[in-house]
Amino acid sequence: MYRKKVVRYSYLKLIACSILVSIICCVLAYSLKHSTAYVQEKLSEKISGFDPRFYIIAPSIGITLIYFLRKYAFQSRKNKGIKEIYTTLETRKDHLPFFKIPSHYINGFLTVAFGGSTGVEVSTVVATATVGNQAYKRLQPAGAYKTELICAGAIAGVTLLFGSSLGGLFFAFEVIARRYSRTLLLSALTSMFIASIIVYYFDSTPLFTFAVKEWRWQAIPFVIILGLIGGVLALYFTKIVIYAKSYFAEIKNNFIRVNIGAITVGVFIFFLPALYGDSYHGLEEILRNSLDKSIDLLYFFPLILLVLLKPLAASLTLGAGGDGGVFAPSIVTGAILGVLFAQLCNHYLGTQLVTINFALFGAAAMLSAAIHAPFTAIFIISSLVPSGYVLLLPLLISSLVSKVLAKNLFPYNVYTYKEEAVTK
Repeated sequence: MYRKKVVRYSYLKLIACSILVSIICCVLAYSLKHSTAYVQEKLSEKISGFDPRFYIIAPSIGITLIYFLRKYAFQSRKNKGIKEIYTTLETRKDHLPFFKIPSHYINGFLTVAFGGSTGVEVSTVVATATVGNQAYKRLQPAGAYKTELICAGAIAGVTLLFGSSLGGLFFAFEVIARRYSRTLLLSALTSMFIASIIVYYFDSTPLFTFAVKEWRWQAIPFVIILGLIGGVLALYFTKIVIYAKSYFAEIKNNFIRVNIGAITVGVFIFFLPALYGDSYHGLEEILRNSLDKSIDLLYFFPLILLVLLKPLAASLTLGAGGDGGVFAPSIVTGAILGVLFAQLCNHYLGTQLVTINFALFGAAAMLSAAIHAPFTAIFIISSLVPSGYVLLLPLLISSLVSKVLAKNLFPYNVYTYKEEAVTK
């Protein structure tokens, strides 16, 4: 009887801590998401209206500011993204230090707002995971609940970013914890519930307002083919991220390292402004044009360039010292791939594929293969548009096909490559 009371009390403390962590992380994610989007849009408009040549130096300004912040404000301590969470979870004594909350928050903001071609998602995940880790360290709900509170923070962050509580839940299990337990499920559901309430009342507008259409079984072969292409494209992204980080790490001169990558990204943006920042605004314009614009060879050319250059621009941004990850680049690249695929089939094969549907199938395929998390991908992508859940089955097919192919071709993703490749 006494043991049951102790267990019940520890569960109540875990729930209380998970609620506190979720609220703090929701505020953190909400402010970073909207402040970055606002400044990114305003800066892009100012540059476009004043002199587009400033696109060339804008990413360099942001990443240079990050360099000086890391050197002086954060004492040259580096950020390594989600790999930091894995390192922390391997031992109970190792913790994510408090400075990673302001460090990832500020660096993610500066990277994307000044045009670095990535997104704030991974910055948000590490910052919110650090909130969970600090709650574990300071509140001590129980000795074994470190993973639970880190996952509670990450769930809240992902839920606020995409408006998908199930996406946040599966992200915690597929990518962060990579295991299941009763206490982990308890903290995850608590955080998911709190974050869902906050999203419902304060941030329920989907990222895109395009309406999806009912899908037909005849589209499944095309969904599978797109999933295979998405898996190959995600592997291309993974490889160049790994290569870019290795290449830039060998450059000892900080000025050269920052500016080679950042200015190259700036040149790409000068010719293709849709590459600016997380590219969600550019993707929205592409989706709108796919519904209204007449199709010819000139229509396909910039789409092909964007599919090839968005992963490269993101890799250069990260290699040069920008803060971010593969979420936004994967979603944007995959969605553009889906638009390109559907339009090519419709134009040359006489099919009637729904462009917005295939944009979502491509985004799910690319994200799933990039992070090896198909269920995270389908729920995040289905939340990007109103009524996206009507596409759950084809989203699942494209996600599983791309993930299986990518993992068979190369068993690591950008988060697990270094540790596992070394120990294997």
